[in-house]
Amino acid sequence: MSTPSRATPGTEHLLALARSRRERDVARLHGYVVRETPTGDAAALDDLADVLLADAAGLGMPGRRLALPHGDAVLLEHPGRGTRADRAPALLLAHHDTVHAHGSLAGAVPWYEDNGLLHGPGVYDMKGGLVVALAALELLAELGLGHRPVRLLVTPDEEIGSPTSRELVVAHTAGAAFALGLEAPHPDGSLKTSRRGSTRVRLAVTGRASHAAVAPELGVSAVDELVDQLLAVRALVAAHPDVLCNVGTVTGGGRTNVVPDAASADLGLRFVTGATEQQVLAELAALRPVRAGARLEVAVLSSRPAWGPSDAAQDLLARVAAAAGPVGLAVAGSAAPGAADTNLTGAAGLASLDGFGPRGGGAHAVTEHVVLDSLAERSALLAAVLAEV
Repeated sequence: MSTPSRATPGTEHLLALARSRRERDVARLHGYVVRETPTGDAAALDDLADVLLADAAGLGMPGRRLALPHGDAVLLEHPGRGTRADRAPALLLAHHDTVHAHGSLAGAVPWYEDNGLLHGPGVYDMKGGLVVALAALELLAELGLGHRPVRLLVTPDEEIGSPTSRELVVAHTAGAAFALGLEAPHPDGSLKTSRRGSTRVRLAVTGRASHAAVAPELGVSAVDELVDQLLAVRALVAAHPDVLCNVGTVTGGGRTNVVPDAASADLGLRFVTGATEQQVLAELAALRPVRAGARLEVAVLSSRPAWGPSDAAQDLLARVAAAAGPVGLAVAGSAAPGAADTNLTGAAGLASLDGFGPRGGGAHAVTEHVVLDSLAERSALLAAVLAEV
């Protein structure tokens, strides 16, 4: 990429204008958060998708739903404005599913504002990022600033590894100048320049049921077999110090007087490099049952490749930092441990950065929140990038 040109007149007003629209942004965020959208609830996700389409239409950003099994994705496209309208589009990535179940809003994760923080299910991961994207486009329109075209893709299954939307994300990298993720930044506001790969694997054991007292010798305990397999996984992963492994779920059995005939566990694995991922997955696939009569199946449920450090990301970061200067914002960047849809764009070779959503914390927890002031900061930053980079 070339060196950025002198800042467009008007970008120095972005932050002040963004701060003046706080009530509008909070109202929009509230409207998104009160529509609970746990992954897998297609009806709830599609309801929010329609709200997004309506909001975007008011910005002159036509869009459509793209049918997927877990709920539809949303594609919004803005043609750009002024002398930059003929440039390649910026691909913005977001998702509208959350990890929070229905009832969270009325239970452990209510919406409320306290001491400069907004709390609620999905407010940080990542409905705040959706608000930032729309606010950035509104800021550009209000100031009459030209900007490159925008392609915003909102996926419905990011929280489970984007198993059905993965191909959509990769397909929409075609012709894009770069990709910007609307996930949250690092706690200090830094952008994310690379991410670990993320793969979900299921170990499923089939045993043989029998009476646990009358004929235990006729049974094959799937639970015992699964325990031994998980110990083998622990040893396997220990041989790869840079790999993270979390046993996220364990299920099996039913009654204490029955030798259980089925058990399973889902693993969340994180990798720094694709080569390590391939090696570990091959070693997992090579696991064999310890007990005669037991069967073991190892299945990959979803996989996002490692997005490693690159010159393209560093060059894009430098251009973003230059665009942010006249706005009054400082920009830095570093690697991130978590995975997101930018793994797909970065691994595909498209210059990518993530973390343009608001600052906050408590992702996936009852403490989930965003810093209220950061909504303005991030929308001003994104607007500057679209106008300058």
